[in-house]
Amino acid sequence: MGRLSLSYAGHLSDRVRDLYTGAVAPDGIDLHFLPMSPVQAFNRMLHGEFACAEMSFSTYVLRVAQGNAPFVAIPVFPSRTFRHGAIYVNADAGITEPAGLKGRRVGVPEYSMTAAVWARGALMHEYGVQPGDIHWVTGGLNSGGRRPLTDAQIDGVTIEHEAEQALNDMLAEGAIDALIAPQVPPALLAGDRRVRYLFADVVGVERAYFAKTRVFPIMHTVVIRRDVWERDPWIAVSLQQAFERSKANCLAALTIDEPLPISLPWIGHYVRSIRDTFGDDFWPYGIESNRPTIEALCAFLQEQGLAQHRVEVDKLFAPNIATSAGIHL
Repeated sequence: MGRLSLSYAGHLSDRVRDLYTGAVAPDGIDLHFLPMSPVQAFNRMLHGEFACAEMSFSTYVLRVAQGNAPFVAIPVFPSRTFRHGAIYVNADAGITEPAGLKGRRVGVPEYSMTAAVWARGALMHEYGVQPGDIHWVTGGLNSGGRRPLTDAQIDGVTIEHEAEQALNDMLAEGAIDALIAPQVPPALLAGDRRVRYLFADVVGVERAYFAKTRVFPIMHTVVIRRDVWERDPWIAVSLQQAFERSKANCLAALTIDEPLPISLPWIGHYVRSIRDTFGDDFWPYGIESNRPTIEALCAFLQEQGLAQHRVEVDKLFAPNIATSAGIHL
């Protein structure tokens, strides 16, 4: 029997580069890797354009919670980031600590986006700031006219949509007091002193959060269109193993000190520091090594009123993954 041809859409990062170049190939599969921005991959996959794709983790979990997920996921996590550093404030708003966000207008591109779910979860559990304490303003980060992907209506939470102005401009001008966004706002990148991080020592705060919770926030997972998986369920195992091999090659390359693997002068020292904090596999795939993180996201989605019930971790992934030999769970 010939190899199965499958399309995959997602961001081209070092963790998946070997899948793109063909240095790693899934067993029995000819994988056609279509590099694109994550948002493009999400939107097009929601219309069923690809066999498999990178997907917003919160979007996927919410679809499972609603009982209408057209995909099945594998425990591969191409994107993960701590989100304390995704909270920005207007420098003249007088916000010096998380509690200062109470009663303020806080922008967010999409209320249900994964980055915002994680940031709100940290604000709730670490600093006592509840979603209902804030007046939320959704809209485009860099330009006006963005329409929300979902019409989030949460009891006890005020969510206003800004159709005209960009959130970046509103933050700099003081029309909103703070912003949660997955990208650094252009005003801050340009050195605009009217915008700053909420936390002065972002890395220190995020390291302390990981030490306390063992949570390394997951942003994206990999999903397979359900009809494709049901026809050939073995592809979940093949893809999982291939993504694992590609990621392992990436992490191994980062340990090379001469010549430097990427163009950062002290990368070797930085990688050793990361391994001291996270262990040798500092970007883990699989279910068990990520269970505390996945459980946290499922809890946050329910606590924030986005999911009606808390999804069980083991209900999120292809069932044949958990029973397959050779899979790192």
